[in-house]
Amino acid sequence: MNQNGHKTRRIFNRWVFPIRQESLPMLPSIFISHGAPTLALEDVPARSFLREAASHLPERPTAILVASAHWGTRTPVVSAMTRNTTIHDFGRMFPSALFEMRYDAPGAPALAERAADLLASAGLASRVDDRRGLDHGAWVPLSQMYPAADIPVLQVSIQPHLGPAHHLDLGRALAPLRREGVLIIDSGSFTHNLEEFFGQTPDAPEPDWVAAFADWVDGALLEGRLRDLLGYRYQAPFAAQNHPTDEHLLPLYVALGAAGMAPRTERLHRSASYGVLRMDAYAFTNDTDAAAAQAA
Repeated sequence: MNQNGHKTRRIFNRWVFPIRQESLPMLPSIFISHGAPTLALEDVPARSFLREAASHLPERPTAILVASAHWGTRTPVVSAMTRNTTIHDFGRMFPSALFEMRYDAPGAPALAERAADLLASAGLASRVDDRRGLDHGAWVPLSQMYPAADIPVLQVSIQPHLGPAHHLDLGRALAPLRREGVLIIDSGSFTHNLEEFFGQTPDAPEPDWVAAFADWVDGALLEGRLRDLLGYRYQAPFAAQNHPTDEHLLPLYVALGAAGMAPRTERLHRSASYGVLRMDAYAFTNDTDAAAAQAA
């Protein structure tokens, strides 16, 4: 197993396994970088990480809730299809093989209603949408983690105009689902500048401005500097160059919020693709998770 695989196993042993076998697993919330759609085809470290990640969870999730950077709405919307469709939401410059891929996992309409109720209880007006399929921010990583597409999947939209603090609250509202065996995956990109991306090769060297930003966010996460993270656009070096717009980093805040009020952070993976796309992934949990599971 590669180094990232060992890292993942240590993390999930530490956070999830110390609970009674008869209790539901307390799954972490996870932030992953989905990178370019070609992640589903390329032999890169991030794809290897995703292929191994699911095997280190203690049990199969009852369902998967994804907050993707590629579904933005004015107010939160939860997808509620009975059987998901696959949205190929990228341009024809990408390989034709991607347009032939499908990830038609079952949906979770009842869970969608529950998620919408949790959001409403937190003061976040929301609705369900029974026609929304899975965008590539969801199905590309899921096709590597759970290729059988046999676990119910639903998505919750982000609100790019509302910023990090709103998405922290959105994640906190959905946190109770973790106690029900739901795996909350938040899919964005640790760095995301499309103008810099086009024209790069998969093995392009990482520029200093990418490394500086990624190292700052990594340090803020591991040190629990939530205030700095919420103000990343003013605090982090080269923030605007790495994220000209917020939407690909906002799922990180959903993942943080879904871990509860005092999230603990562990890095699952770090790598770069095309030089300018950092593919880092993190898991979040809470010190009360294990205690709550023991009391169940």
